[in-house]
Amino acid sequence: MEIKKDYGFSELQETCWSGAVDTLNTISKHDKEDEFMQYLEEVFSDDIPTETEVNDFIWFEDDAIFEALDINLEDKEEPEEEE
Repeated sequence: MEIKKDYGFSELQETCWSGAVDTLNTISKHDKEDEFMQYLEEVFSDDIPTETEVNDFIWFEDDAIFEALDINLEDKEEPEEEE
């Protein structure tokens, strides 16, 4: 049986697990929730993914997601060492 369900960002946060949760938290900290949901729609435009497929995409493709959303995790500069 196949069931189609619309998800918002908060529903994703409630249903995802493991590393996907960290990715979603980072997206939320950067206020990119709406952009991320649009990005997911583009990524899965031809398919109806399972919850596991969405979770695994968010978990394992975090670098590509952050790049697409213009989230730079290396914004924190390393303090210069004193000589």
